[in-house]
Amino acid sequence: MALAVTTTSSSSPAASNSFFSRLGSSSDAKAPQIGSFRFLERPHVSSVVVNLTQRCSSVGPLNAQPQRNDSIVPLAATIVAPEVEKGQEDFEQLAKDLENASPLEIMDKALEKFGNDIAIAFSGAEDVALIEYAHLTGRPYRVFSLDTGRLNPETYRFFDAVEKHYGIHIEYMFPDAVEVQALVRTKGLFSFYEDGHQECCRVRKVRPLRRALKGLRAWITGQRKDQSPGTRSEIPVVQVDPVFEGLDGGIGSLVKWNPVANVNGLDIWNFLRTMDVPVNSLHSQGYVSIGCEPCTRPVLPGQHEREGRWWWEDAKAKECGLHKGNLKQEDTAQLNGNGATHSNGSATVADIFNSQNVINLSRAGIENLAKLENRQEPWLVVLYAPWCRFCQAMEESYDDLAEKLAGSGVKVAKFRADGEQKEYAQSELELGSFPTILFFPKHSSRPIKYPSEKRDVDSLMAFVNALR
Repeated sequence: MALAVTTTSSSSPAASNSFFSRLGSSSDAKAPQIGSFRFLERPHVSSVVVNLTQRCSSVGPLNAQPQRNDSIVPLAATIVAPEVEKGQEDFEQLAKDLENASPLEIMDKALEKFGNDIAIAFSGAEDVALIEYAHLTGRPYRVFSLDTGRLNPETYRFFDAVEKHYGIHIEYMFPDAVEVQALVRTKGLFSFYEDGHQECCRVRKVRPLRRALKGLRAWITGQRKDQSPGTRSEIPVVQVDPVFEGLDGGIGSLVKWNPVANVNGLDIWNFLRTMDVPVNSLHSQGYVSIGCEPCTRPVLPGQHEREGRWWWEDAKAKECGLHKGNLKQEDTAQLNGNGATHSNGSATVADIFNSQNVINLSRAGIENLAKLENRQEPWLVVLYAPWCRFCQAMEESYDDLAEKLAGSGVKVAKFRADGEQKEYAQSELELGSFPTILFFPKHSSRPIKYPSEKRDVDSLMAFVNALR
């Protein structure tokens, strides 16, 4: 994926054995070689590239990770890349420092810091600007995209044009075929017109994205504040991802970069025209924000770009879940339509873990569960607060876990432990911080506390399997 390696020689065994070594080399002496692949040189930006490539960092061998078929990491595990900066960093302060920086400077900083452990999320719309900025830095970069299986033919042709223009290979992520089959067989091809787009987006976009990000330590998005003022108006240029987990697992293991957060959409288009890069032909037909074919349509003059997405739904619901963590709390409550009061009574947020497979325990319910010495089945219970961003971040994983365990004999439940219930939870249920996950085994009154900070579905499932 524009996944090249900055090295002065193409003889590295790791590079020569990689997928991209099959691309071959060119006899064109004017094309600068980067590892075993090359960028196509374009005269109109050559002076910029020459200046920036002088700043490319040195390279060292990347510690090879075992191949993981469910993520995009296999392509990274066999090549070399700039060494990643280690240690904790204050990304809130970095966001403030870069608030007035140009997209090119922000992109350069992101690629410099994370090397081969970062990738650009490319949707097939105007976020091709991200690829152009990455190209201009002169650094190696990776690109991935979510192929939902429902994209417009024009978008697929655009993907091909972008790959040829930049001399890259996009890493495509696909939804799980069994999940798609179950959804379509159960509810039909167009169920989202009747009961909302969230379920379909979750299967076709959110889950594949989660698999992709688990092979990375950072990702780059094309989010802008002006795309959706109701939900994206507070996007920082860099942040610890509040929803998804990265390669190391756990909250804080993934960094999210938004280089064009402060850029106006008109300026993006001026940039694309100036640099003469490929654009999706749907744009010339009135499409501005482009997603799946059944859920995208052209907008009329004067309409906001998001009016062309999920047009049959309320304007405040025009998010698919990929950037859920950037929604303001009051907007989240309105999206779900079921607000919950913060412990201080001053803010309203949506309740979470609302899957039909997750049982909602009352105070009496959790007390009875804790007193039982001979349970008929084991229980897994999360002690949570809906306003807690760490609880929000694990919502998808916990819901997925509940779905996997449905019918297995393990009950999955939640207990809201903030507010007036907090003192009880701390004294009787070992609540230390939110979320706290407890396993109540059969034939034992003592619950077992989940000890790890990793809250992905695989880690949670391993915990349950070890105890049930």
